[in-house]
Amino acid sequence: MSTSLDLSKLSLMDALDLAKLIEMEACHRYQMFASQLGRTGGYDAGSFFASMAENEAKHGQDLEARRKELFGDTPARLTLDDIYDVEAPEMGAPRRGMSVVQAFELGLEAEKKAYDFYDMALPGITNDEVRELFTELRDEETEHVEMLKEAMAKLPESASQELEFDMDETPYL
Repeated sequence: MSTSLDLSKLSLMDALDLAKLIEMEACHRYQMFASQLGRTGGYDAGSFFASMAENEAKHGQDLEARRKELFGDTPARLTLDDIYDVEAPEMGAPRRGMSVVQAFELGLEAEKKAYDFYDMALPGITNDEVRELFTELRDEETEHVEMLKEAMAKLPESASQELEFDMDETPYL
């Protein structure tokens, strides 16, 4: 998890842009995972990753709307090149046949990683508006962790079973 930025010097606009980029990076990673794993027709790891991508996209859109309301069409100074793996799960984390529970665990890990990012950044933030935003974003990540834990608790026992594939990569029935 890294960013090449000096977080202590962020303006509120930059902080909103950074937060939106973090959500975008996670969205893109989840979309990639969903595409890599595909779907079996039921609720599987690929479906879970697709739903996580939708959630991350919505968070990014909410941040974008907030930024536009405050700063209009002022061009962003930050790009995806300024961050890497802040909330996005590890690139090689998913694997064919992984269980829904394993997918949820990956999502939990990513949400905790985002919480840690905002929490560790807070002591160095001197701008009160940025501090308030990062505190809010950190607390939202806590809510996301709790929502995932609650959803996990409702999963059927079968959700912990890994899918088996034969040598031709076709589902074993």
